[in-house]
Amino acid sequence: MRILVTGGAGYVGSAMVPMLLERGHKVRVFDNLKFGGQGLLPCTASRDFELIKGDVCDENAFGKALDGMDAVVHLAAIVGYPACKKEPQVAHSTNVEGTANLLKLRRQDQKIMFASTGSIYGSIPDYVCNEDTPRAPITLYGETKAKAEEAILEAGNSVAYRFATAFGVSNRMRLDLMPNDFTYQAVKNRNLIVYEGGFKRTFVHVRDMARSFMFALDNWDKVKDDVYNVGHESMNFTKEDVARKIMKFVDFYLHFAEVGKDDDQRNYEVSYEKIRRKGFETTVDLDTGIAELVRACQLISFSNPFANV
Repeated sequence: MRILVTGGAGYVGSAMVPMLLERGHKVRVFDNLKFGGQGLLPCTASRDFELIKGDVCDENAFGKALDGMDAVVHLAAIVGYPACKKEPQVAHSTNVEGTANLLKLRRQDQKIMFASTGSIYGSIPDYVCNEDTPRAPITLYGETKAKAEEAILEAGNSVAYRFATAFGVSNRMRLDLMPNDFTYQAVKNRNLIVYEGGFKRTFVHVRDMARSFMFALDNWDKVKDDVYNVGHESMNFTKEDVARKIMKFVDFYLHFAEVGKDDDQRNYEVSYEKIRRKGFETTVDLDTGIAELVRACQLISFSNPFANV
């Protein structure tokens, strides 16, 4: 199959594109390379890999990238609360208008797999969210993803995945993700201050995120035209839980602050029964992912953890 991956040089794309190539697909990445493309360097060994540098807000370039493709994995986005807060106009144009361009330019027979987010649920501490829970985003990131998701589902021949909070090692690392950031601070600084430690989220490893798109391709008729939470109930943890799990692998000073507030007030628990009934299960638990992160953080160094959002 000929597959276009928008934003394919990013955190998830750098983990997924090699998987697609290994399965024999022809892969074209469409990315503006805002954060570089080093994560895809191993893919250049394959003749089935192609890169087109461009932006999803550029209709002409996007149209050329879509030409001849059978399916699109739409990852291109300004991702996460800090990045969207830093560049709100860019976030809206990329996340909402870029998605509108995709739907305007695509052929109806081109399958679309969209990376949405559990952030659209907002803060629901006393309720287990499922796919029928009303969207109630509390951040610009969640708002733009909710709008894009709605448009994707209305367009048809599509699948939207509401991912749990991502974590884990990728060829293009992100340290704005909570488990990644906590682990980096523990390894590099040997101390970690946690605010609002009782806030709960669900986590999914980046490799399982990549695998979920493989699952959609292999089971298209079974999953299309619907939305799914992607993660697992066993990965529901508080911020305190995550910090204490890191202590199993790293000796560091951990402090739970009584004063202080996380600007991102997401607090929710999620059900993943719907996609599990279709046959998809995650494979990487939090302990395994943190152990990998500890080893990875010994190899990398960022002066600003948010520099590579």
